[in-house]
Amino acid sequence: MVAIRKSNEEGHHRKFLVVVDDTPECGRAIVYASKRAARTGGIVLLLFVIAPGNFQHWLGVEDIMRQEARDTADTILAKAAEKVRAAARTEPELVIREGHQSDEIISLIEDDADIAILVLAAGTSKEGPGPLVSSITGKSAGTFPIPTTIVPGNLDDDALDALA
Repeated sequence: MVAIRKSNEEGHHRKFLVVVDDTPECGRAIVYASKRAARTGGIVLLLFVIAPGNFQHWLGVEDIMRQEARDTADTILAKAAEKVRAAARTEPELVIREGHQSDEIISLIEDDADIAILVLAAGTSKEGPGPLVSSITGKSAGTFPIPTTIVPGNLDDDALDALA
C-alpha cells in the first residue's frame, strides 16, 4: 500500500517521474514532464533502472560489469537531465536503481511521497506502445498507486508545449 502523496503540503513539491531509457519516445516524456513541472512549480525526477544482471562470475568480473552498467546509466541520465534543463530551465532529480523495472518504479513511489505522476511516452512502432506502457496500463492499472500520463511518442516540442 502506498502512502498518501504529500506533494501539496507545505515544503513539498509535486514530482513528475520519468523512467529513462535510450528509446526515442523517452525524450517525448522528458519534454512533456519538464514543461508540465515548470508550469506547475513541480520537479522532474528521472529514474534509470539497471536490469538485474547475472553477476555470478568471479568477483572482479562482477565489479567491472556493475561499474559498466552504472557508467551507462550515468551517461543516459546526464543526457536526459540536459533535455530537462533545455525544455524547462529547471534542475531534475536523478535516481539510479538496480532491479526489475516495474518493482523499482513501485519501490521509488513508495519511498518518495512527493511523486504524484508517472509520465511515459508511447512507442510509435507497429509493435505497440512499448512494454512499460503495456505493463502499467495492463493488469496493474487498477492497483497502480499514482496517475499515469502517457504521451503520444509522435508529438513534437510545440505540441507538447501546448499540452503541458
